[in-house]
Amino acid sequence: MAHSVFHRLLIIPFLFMIRRSLQETEAFLAHKQHPSFAQILRSIADNWRLIAAGMLLVVMTTVSFYLITVYTPTFGKSVLKLTENESLLVTFFVGLSNFIWLPIMASLSDRIGRWPLMLGFSALTMLSAYPALSWLVASPSFARMLTVELWLSFLYASYNGATVVALTEIMPAHVRTVGFSLAYSLATAIFGGFTPLISTALIDASGDKAAPAYWMMLAAACGLLATLALYRQEVRHCWRSRTQAA
Repeated sequence: MAHSVFHRLLIIPFLFMIRRSLQETEAFLAHKQHPSFAQILRSIADNWRLIAAGMLLVVMTTVSFYLITVYTPTFGKSVLKLTENESLLVTFFVGLSNFIWLPIMASLSDRIGRWPLMLGFSALTMLSAYPALSWLVASPSFARMLTVELWLSFLYASYNGATVVALTEIMPAHVRTVGFSLAYSLATAIFGGFTPLISTALIDASGDKAAPAYWMMLAAACGLLATLALYRQEVRHCWRSRTQAA
């Protein structure tokens, strides 16, 4: 643990160096006066509904991430009774899958829009999370765990590739940084960070080893509802266009 904390601290000077070399956006430079702390707090209060919706948008992202990365070694070893090496190897392949799919799906969202991906993959997560985990726990094996975790990784990366950019785009320029930070931090603190604990509690309470899927499905429902709320005009327009075309 001490080595892990030490390694994380080493990156701080590097982050400061990167931040100092970054250019400010044109929207920021266009402001002749920059807001005071009190004005920032007022902006947060004025935009709390948008920040709350953004938080719900990120719930799917952060819960999925913690479930397929942080909780995977524990789930594999303690619940599925696989070896520690097998569980860690699955975690490695999940990280590799995330690395591959995130930029691909982010690029796709640039072409077709953010909300189709967020809407489609949050819905797909709701429909497939429990069947996938049920199939895994019915006959646990390294191959099945790898297959299911890679599927969940694909769902996570496909949703998150669009969501991170969408969260930035929906925030007004004058509250963008603090709005993005609050939405992401609250989602992680309230939902994502508790994923291992809640997953274990769900299994203990229900006796169902696939119960963590319920938590993921709830997170996906939050993402689905937030997407519909934030992009309702675009969704309606798309629905009307297809209805008229038919």
